[in-house]
Amino acid sequence: MDKNEERETIDEKVIKDESSQKKQPPKQPRIGKIFLVALIGGLLGGGIAFGGYAAYQAYENTAVTAENSKGTAKVSNIKVNVSTQSTKAFNKIKNAVVSVEAYTTSSSSNSLDDLFGDSSSGETTSESEGSGVIYKKTGNTAFIVTNNHVISGANKVKVLLNSGKKLSATVVGHDSVTDLAVLKINAADVTQVATFGNSNNISVGQTALAIGSPLGSTYATSLTQGIISAKKRTIETTDSDGTSTGQTTVIQTDAAINPGNSGGPLVNLAGQVVGINSMKLTSTGTSTSSSSSSTTVEGMGFAIPSNEVVKIINLLVKDGKIKRPALGISLINLSYVSDSDQKSTLKLPSSVTSGVVVIKVSSSSPAKAAGIQKYDVITSLGGKKVKGLSSLRTALYSHKIGDTVQIQYYHNGTLKTANIKLTLEANDSNTTTSSNSGN
Repeated sequence: MDKNEERETIDEKVIKDESSQKKQPPKQPRIGKIFLVALIGGLLGGGIAFGGYAAYQAYENTAVTAENSKGTAKVSNIKVNVSTQSTKAFNKIKNAVVSVEAYTTSSSSNSLDDLFGDSSSGETTSESEGSGVIYKKTGNTAFIVTNNHVISGANKVKVLLNSGKKLSATVVGHDSVTDLAVLKINAADVTQVATFGNSNNISVGQTALAIGSPLGSTYATSLTQGIISAKKRTIETTDSDGTSTGQTTVIQTDAAINPGNSGGPLVNLAGQVVGINSMKLTSTGTSTSSSSSSTTVEGMGFAIPSNEVVKIINLLVKDGKIKRPALGISLINLSYVSDSDQKSTLKLPSSVTSGVVVIKVSSSSPAKAAGIQKYDVITSLGGKKVKGLSSLRTALYSHKIGDTVQIQYYHNGTLKTANIKLTLEANDSNTTTSSNSGN
């Protein structure tokens, strides 16, 4: 076969092969194979990914377990800068708030000392703690306002500054009626002075901050927050025996006030002092030997309004005391006297149900000069009805020394009227807060 014939045979074979391929339908299985490969590829990829995640997770678990076994922890480097108005107000006054420590030293007898003729060495010291606020700095002297009951009876007073430095303090003046006192210290270490806001401008519901040393200097400069619960609340004040000592108008707040907060400032959000924290109500009710009924009270604290504080402390700095008239008599509430004694001893008509009973009359007192005697019952002074000790003092302190006032009283059951010239000045000896209260 020559080359031409061979070429023709090969061409014919190729033509036949191409012809047969054109007649065959498309092979569907091939598409299925492609899809199958793709699906398997996807599963393999997912398997690889899943396997990789599982391996990573196992690594992480191993790492965490290893770290936990070391007991290590980290602090976040993220800084949260929160500055509230309360914080700003606190910073404006915190260094002006102090702890006040009052010491009373008394001699005590020691048998060994007595034996050797030395009875002066045994001494006991008691301490009371409260708060105060520096309100004025003049030259080398700084003035502090606190409560009278914090320093009453003390023969030594010290002040602990917010910096931790303790200084000796001198009592400039004090007033038991308003429960305010002024101290002075060396001003060299004083870095901040408080300002007074107008207590007439406060509103019920506004934020109030109380700063002081609850439970003493251990918790000095503690801050509590509440609201003004009442702007002007007239309450009865009592001594430690529960005896009424008068009435006073105060600011009521639910900011936490505890023993040791006495004398500290009540502050508004401008950092101004709007009151001096003085007392709180913890329970209400009655208690006798046979029965008791009382209710626990929370969130009822009281502060002396700043406008009253400023008036009193200015007078204390000027004169060292507040000049008020006194009657020169000791009294108890009529309600303390039994019904039988009211009839037999006082000889009172049954229509008389309130007043104060005279149990002692001082010599050369205005009351004695007006004819007041023991067991007389005072029912009116200066045209104001006297229901008890608090109302008597309110009526009496509305007058000045030198004034002449009309007094009504029952003597042996007979109503009498007299005029008393108020020549006696009140002081700690003739104006007390005991049950036999001097006025």
